[in-house]
Amino acid sequence: MSATPSSGVTPRRRPASPPMGRARYFLVLVLVAIGMLLLAGRIVTLHVLDRPFLQGQGNARILRTEPLSAHRGMITDRHGEPLAISTPVVTLWANPQEVPEDRIQRLMLAQALETPLETLDARLERYAEHEFMYLRRQLTPQAAQRVLDLRLAGVYAQHEYKRYYPAGEVAAQLIGVTNVDDRGQEGLELAYQPFLAGTPGQRRVVKDRRGQLVRDLEVLREAEPGGELTLAIDQRLQYMAYRELKAAVAEHGADGGIVVMLDARTGEVLAMANQPSYNPNNRAGLDPQGLRNRAIVDVFEPGSVMKPLAMSALLETGEFPPGTVVDTAPGWMVIDRFTIKDIRNYGELNLAEILEKSSNIGMSKLTLQLDDPVVPERYRALGFDRVPGTGFPGEASGSVPAPVRWSSSQWAALSYGYGLSVSALQLASAYTAIANHGERLPPSLLRVDQAPPGEPVIDPQVADRILAMMDQAVEPESGARRAQVPGYSVAGKTGTVRKTGGAGYQENAYRSLFVGIAPVSEPRIVTVVMIDHPRGDDYFGGAVAAPVFSRVVGSALRLLDVPPDQRERP
Repeated sequence: MSATPSSGVTPRRRPASPPMGRARYFLVLVLVAIGMLLLAGRIVTLHVLDRPFLQGQGNARILRTEPLSAHRGMITDRHGEPLAISTPVVTLWANPQEVPEDRIQRLMLAQALETPLETLDARLERYAEHEFMYLRRQLTPQAAQRVLDLRLAGVYAQHEYKRYYPAGEVAAQLIGVTNVDDRGQEGLELAYQPFLAGTPGQRRVVKDRRGQLVRDLEVLREAEPGGELTLAIDQRLQYMAYRELKAAVAEHGADGGIVVMLDARTGEVLAMANQPSYNPNNRAGLDPQGLRNRAIVDVFEPGSVMKPLAMSALLETGEFPPGTVVDTAPGWMVIDRFTIKDIRNYGELNLAEILEKSSNIGMSKLTLQLDDPVVPERYRALGFDRVPGTGFPGEASGSVPAPVRWSSSQWAALSYGYGLSVSALQLASAYTAIANHGERLPPSLLRVDQAPPGEPVIDPQVADRILAMMDQAVEPESGARRAQVPGYSVAGKTGTVRKTGGAGYQENAYRSLFVGIAPVSEPRIVTVVMIDHPRGDDYFGGAVAAPVFSRVVGSALRLLDVPPDQRERP
């Protein structure tokens, strides 16, 4: 008998997987694997093969290289007092294509710029096809921040420097000015532009699409600040000289004036004042006439202030001993159909009296006794035919006529200061030879630590003799008595020169001059004063220029702590 199962239940079998389902599964796996391989390949391509290109494209959109402005060097006087300094400012500019056209935003921008809305709209319309326009130049950081706080699209800031001149109009022509880009345009700002400007730097930054700074990455090159320029002038003396010059020009209704003060021991320019002047901090309505540094770039016929220099050449010939007397009667003489005159008939004059009375007749007769052109040669030796060498832009060279076919009248005219042209700085430099026993010192606009070697141009004994004659010319009874300085001895010479016009010498137009040295016992300063075309009855150098010299030099000697040389004059 066969065995049978205990129950009638038959066990179920697992159904077999359909062939198509298994295929789809493997297909998905393959596709995922391929996708992952492609993704990995793309990642490798982006991070390895295309990395330089993509990084460059990204950097081109967000990385910027910006300039770092170099701080312009300061200009100071000899004691370190600032005469020109740079202050940080912000320039606002815009991309007109990005500035929003919303009227409310435009109005807010115009108000922050303190500009009428119509003006702003007109400018944006004019530059609509450009990507750059200035909104405002050289704003204070506070004023610029009010605009930037609006966070308007297309408005950007650039950090710069602006020049400020603490002395204002007092030393404007000497120091000069910079333009809106902080580059020297006039005076010493122009002469020393490379030295003062420094070298700009560069930095790399990250900016967003609106041009706003996101992050400061690195400094590529540090900005190198400009050098500090130390001038020879003393700001105290400069203020005082300018004040007195301005007052004299106003008092006499003159066209202008010049004061030049040199250190008699070093040739340094302690003060150089000009009239008319201008305010370099506010150039609105600027008169171009005020820009010229007349003391250096203008030349003029000097007149009688040349007589001591001409006399030095005459004395060196040995032809005129101390007892020489010249008969100047009747106070006029005719040479080559030209009439030479003195103010009045002085009769017989010795050499010192010729200078004291400023006799044209006396100088002419002495000069015409010689066959050699010693006077023009002396003028050339003193530098009147070449530039002073200060480096100031446009400095004048003056002129001394060449001794070719000179007439007797031309020869005589040179002895009393006509027929040549000089600048005020040249004149002051020439007189340092008389103050320094015959050695002329080159003028310097910069402070010098050690006196330069002098140029021997006059015999020392003759120079000392001329100084004594000039001292006598400032006696209480002389025409230069108003140049006296209480407590100090003064040597000087006046000059009154006819101005020239289109038709020759003018009848009622003069230049009034005075050149002086003080104190005589130990010369400390040489000063030239020139007043251009004083109007009124007083136009002589002794009446117009000499009082300015007295006030300027008196104050200067006290400020410089020069002890009085114990000479008492009534």
